Amino acid sequence: MSNIATASASFANRARTKIVATVGPACGSAEKIAELIQAGASVFRINTAHGTQEEREQKLADIRAASKQVGQPVGVLVDLAGPKIRLGELHTDPTTCDVGEHFRFVPGSKSSAADELTSTYPTLVGELSVGDNVMLADGTVSMQVVAKEHGQIRCKVTGAGIIRSRQGINLPGAKLSVASLTEADMTNAIWAAKNEIDFVSLSFVRKAVDVLLLKELLKSQGSAAMTIAKIEKPEAVQQLTEIVAAAEGVMVARGDLGVEMDVAEIAVVQKRIVQECQRQGKPVIVATQMLDSMHHNRRPTRAEATDVANAILDGADACMLSGETAIGEFPRESVETMNRIMLATEPLLKDRPLPVAVQGTDVQPITAAAVSGSAIIADQLAAKLVVVATRGGGTCRLRSKQRDFIPTIGLSDSPTVLRKLALFWGVTPIADAPIHDGPALRSFIDKWGRDRGILTLGDRVVFITGTDFYPMAQNIVVIHEVE
Repeated sequence: MSNIATASASFANRARTKIVATVGPACGSAEKIAELIQAGASVFRINTAHGTQEEREQKLADIRAASKQVGQPVGVLVDLAGPKIRLGELHTDPTTCDVGEHFRFVPGSKSSAADELTSTYPTLVGELSVGDNVMLADGTVSMQVVAKEHGQIRCKVTGAGIIRSRQGINLPGAKLSVASLTEADMTNAIWAAKNEIDFVSLSFVRKAVDVLLLKELLKSQGSAAMTIAKIEKPEAVQQLTEIVAAAEGVMVARGDLGVEMDVAEIAVVQKRIVQECQRQGKPVIVATQMLDSMHHNRRPTRAEATDVANAILDGADACMLSGETAIGEFPRESVETMNRIMLATEPLLKDRPLPVAVQGTDVQPITAAAVSGSAIIADQLAAKLVVVATRGGGTCRLRSKQRDFIPTIGLSDSPTVLRKLALFWGVTPIADAPIHDGPALRSFIDKWGRDRGILTLGDRVVFITGTDFYPMAQNIVVIHEVE
């Protein structure tokens, strides 16, 4: 299928909000990934918390092959695992924890008694204090530290449940010394840089410097990847403005965030994060359990469908599928369902303008002014398309934040930039356009639109491009009538 044919289909059948799909055994071939692209996925996530480097290389090769097969640029997001703290080997696996029962955390990797627990974080015993809360099994089991003695800590079960070996440990409120960027993360970030990955996300960000360290590492490896800060710690919410400013995108990682803080606050926190990203002109992904029941069912629950819709109405640029596409029984159906929910919801955005003004302080002021003015012109002239020629993607990123529903075509002579555009709301990237030849570009767009019924004689198209007069800015807005 050609680039033009696929892009054409996207206008009729693809939502403006982007879909990030996690790659795993359920979509473990180029052919299956191609199906997900055709169903609506624009970015594919490789989770470094699972698998080997060889497996990740195969996933990347499959994604690139699928993109070429479908003829559509798609982005790749490498998700760094971060300092995830897990239980060690239990003495009895699984172990039932009853309210009031006491357990001891001791050093080591394997429990030697039924009431002993170990962890993958060697200094856990030394850094926890009496009164700290310990959450296990995704928050279904809760304990509180009641004593610290003889090189171990004693906890009392406050919320009953069942725990298993190697499950995650969350420590809400505890002050830990563990770095956000682990040695394994550094290795995986270097691998991402060498393989021209488009987005690299950092888990368990606590402060802006965590993001800046990752950016410096990627830069030292010659990578232009966008850094995505995952907000899943209360400390990150407290320093949200600074973290969003440091990052080039944000993920609302509701899984650990919902364990680290009161679950009753998650909806409000999500809205706050999305609004801050809108204000600063940064893309934001809402993630975790969006269509969780579709692991094993062809249809989502009504609550899940509403959750996706509300994320769109909040102003999310993208929604992410995790296990639904990685290990679920219905990966293609999950993407199709999310796309359908988005298509049904997005018309409401026309009557719900975003409540904050986009600032985009990291974009050249002339470019920002040109993008802002082009939106007014396109609206007044009832333009059918806005075509943006971009060097690094910043122009398209600001354009995507306008949410004005005039379809946007993103053009670049860089395949790397085109793949980044795959994350931006409402932007369709098209390769091989003659962006350095004005008349040829206008003819290209005329033919592109005519061939698929998007443009007819006399329709207006707004072009945003640049000249050498301002070499670092997009300083030209051209209004073209289809001939």
